[in-house]
Amino acid sequence: MCPDFKEEVCPQLSVPPYVCNGCPNRHRCTLKKRIYSAKSANDSYEKTLHEAREGFNISDAELADIDSFFSPLIKQGQSLYHIIRNNRDTVPCSESTARRLLLSGILEARKIDLPRAVRFKKRKGKRNNMKVDKKCREGRTYNDFLSFSEKHPDMLITEIDSVVGTAGGKVLLTVILRNCNFMLAFLRDKNTAQSVEQIFTMLFTLLGRKRYKSMFQVLLADNGTEFSNPTAIEKGPDGERKSYMFYCNPQAPQEKTKVENNHTLIRRILPKGTTFDNLSQTDINLMMSHINSLKFFKVNATQHPVPRCIKSELKGACI
Repeated sequence: MCPDFKEEVCPQLSVPPYVCNGCPNRHRCTLKKRIYSAKSANDSYEKTLHEAREGFNISDAELADIDSFFSPLIKQGQSLYHIIRNNRDTVPCSESTARRLLLSGILEARKIDLPRAVRFKKRKGKRNNMKVDKKCREGRTYNDFLSFSEKHPDMLITEIDSVVGTAGGKVLLTVILRNCNFMLAFLRDKNTAQSVEQIFTMLFTLLGRKRYKSMFQVLLADNGTEFSNPTAIEKGPDGERKSYMFYCNPQAPQEKTKVENNHTLIRRILPKGTTFDNLSQTDINLMMSHINSLKFFKVNATQHPVPRCIKSELKGACI
């Protein structure tokens, strides 16, 4: 760089608001810009707030006093509880504070010096399992499904399932029409019963009552918590029944083979462990368009799923 070089600075940056966000010449200006980002500013604030509260609120003298009191006794094989009980009048801090200081590694004594601590496994965090009303499956078991199908052989069956990306991230709701092997997939932010209900409400609104009831007559799902509110899926806004829902037996993927087989095609594009967070519904639609265009030898060697679906009464809803 030339030693006489002096960077030109826009004079507008020296007056409020000190940024280029609202400048009309922003896209034509070649000078170095200063942009305000609300997200970056908030992240920086939260980081500063977090770092300011880290560590222990004690002075160096207090820390030295605690260390000189506890460390020699711990190295003699005494437990923290024993030390506290035998030195109630002289102990410089509580047992919980001493334990946190010890486990943080800032005392001369270490966790390995505790008589029993190293023999215990680290506790696992408590799982946030959703409570499911088991009564929701009464009258909707797989045996009930078989009996219902025997009595109503002409009713169309739709298999539904979920494809999970990474834990806590976005997931897919997959819906496959058995009669034509045509599959839909919907991106959801969370794997919850409410998100599944919202998808079927959207389909009901989009297709209309008559078309919806002709497509989704019988729904077959697994025992996932996302399908734990069957009433909301079976009934319309006015309380009228719009479909029947049943559940497979636990650990029985062979009871809904259509959707399980098609999941292998999804996994060819989105392998297990792949995050869905950077995907949009447009991306999912493109993926499903490719999958639904595949020909299946076992179904019909000369036709792929979409033409078979077009021949059925669902012509207007599947394309």
